[in-house]
Amino acid sequence: MNILTIFGTRPEAIKMAPVVRELQRRSAVCGLRSSVWVTAQHRQMLDQVLQLFGIQPDLDLDIMQDGQTPTQVAARVLQRLEPHLMRERPDWVLVQGDTTTVMATAIVAHHLQIKIGHVEAGLRTHDKRNPFPEEMNRVIADALSDLHFAPTQRARANLLREGIPDATIRVTGNTVIDALQWIVQQPPTREVRALLARLDVPEEQGDTETRGQGETLPVSLSPCLPLSSSPCPPVFPTLRLILVTAHRRESFGEPLRNICTALRDIALARPDVRIVYPVHLNPNVQQPVNETLHDLPNVTLLPPVDYLTLAHLLKHCYLVLTDSGGLQEEAPSLGKPVLVLRETTERPEAIEAGTAKIVGTNRETIVRETNRLLDDADAYAAMARAVNPFGDGHAAERIVDALLNSDL
Repeated sequence: MNILTIFGTRPEAIKMAPVVRELQRRSAVCGLRSSVWVTAQHRQMLDQVLQLFGIQPDLDLDIMQDGQTPTQVAARVLQRLEPHLMRERPDWVLVQGDTTTVMATAIVAHHLQIKIGHVEAGLRTHDKRNPFPEEMNRVIADALSDLHFAPTQRARANLLREGIPDATIRVTGNTVIDALQWIVQQPPTREVRALLARLDVPEEQGDTETRGQGETLPVSLSPCLPLSSSPCPPVFPTLRLILVTAHRRESFGEPLRNICTALRDIALARPDVRIVYPVHLNPNVQQPVNETLHDLPNVTLLPPVDYLTLAHLLKHCYLVLTDSGGLQEEAPSLGKPVLVLRETTERPEAIEAGTAKIVGTNRETIVRETNRLLDDADAYAAMARAVNPFGDGHAAERIVDALLNSDL
């Protein structure tokens, strides 16, 4: 069996790394052939993850251009990928998530009648403009896929409502938990230790283990994942670190300015808080963030950080404010409450489990809910101790098993 994995951005690479590693492990004993192609929709941030996980692409389409639009990305993927896929003709193409790379790759593979496996299938906000363009990217990818690896039962239900045959759906958990469990076991680099010292965060402050998700299931196509109670969060010193990421396209303009103003309010009112914000390189993000927050002594603005650094910041922080989908899944594994800086989320499991809360982009709401978690120990504990609904760290094994056992 020839299985080809294709991705183009840092989030895709992080979530596909455990699958790639599992495919490589199985290739020695199962006779399968595994290869990795990248589109490099995001160049620099993608390369960081490839190096971190030791992944060497077999083909690099290198499509990134400054200021590219989603349409331009799609056009370059469609044009450059087709001749290579026509030559390779793998048995399966694996894609992950909801980027333009995913949507365009699915279209090319469909046109060539190559089977498609979609990792993290079934996520929905049911609003085609939020997140944009991700919601429609994943709808299109799911419609074209032959196997759907849903992270949760809710994602499976979304697929069933859209007419996706149940026989093509496997509930696997989310591979980001696999990746996080591996990465937090890696020692911090000298640069990470220097950053933590710069933030006045004692390194031992975050020495908590990845939160257990219950007994380990046998590697199978189990329709549901085990959940269990989680350990108490660590006791933090007076200084508390808030990790912020905000960069989504739908937040450009007034919503992002509201977020930044709320962060400024929090920083000015709370000398006991240190805010750290890795800022996306997009000028639509850089400008309002730097204009609003650059002069505050307890706000540290960083360039985009690699995944190892982000994982250690997550491990050491007190709470997370984010519009990222991945952090909504990762933070609960380390007992970190998440305030979601969006109006909707395609991960409602986190809201229902109590690990995350939607606060939107309203200035007053962000400030109020952040202060509540800083001041109310019971409210904080309720979120920090809630069970992570996104898996047990064995999603990649289930995905590879499904591919090897498929009779499609």
